[in-house]
Amino acid sequence: MVRLPTAPVAAASLIAGYGVASASGSRPLGGVVLVAGGAWCARAWLARGGAREALELTGAGLGAFALSHVLARAIGAWPSVLVCAGALAALAWLRADARLARAVA
Repeated sequence: MVRLPTAPVAAASLIAGYGVASASGSRPLGGVVLVAGGAWCARAWLARGGAREALELTGAGLGAFALSHVLARAIGAWPSVLVCAGALAALAWLRADARLARAVA
């Protein structure tokens, strides 16, 4: 597996998933995009940090997805997706990617 940081992939999965669902009118199609990116991240987290880290970060991704729906009522859909994607990216960076960046440096 290529040693790419997972934070941008996790965030892009939320953003692209919503963008595809919104533009196409197909929520399942957006879900496919979200799941594809999430699966890639989960696989990377499992390989790099073990099952516990993978489960925790995957759970955080699912939580960000759910929270974006709740938060959208207060601030709008796109702002909500961007806020949740940013929070997920920050968590993924702190928990998984920063360690990778230190190892490469």
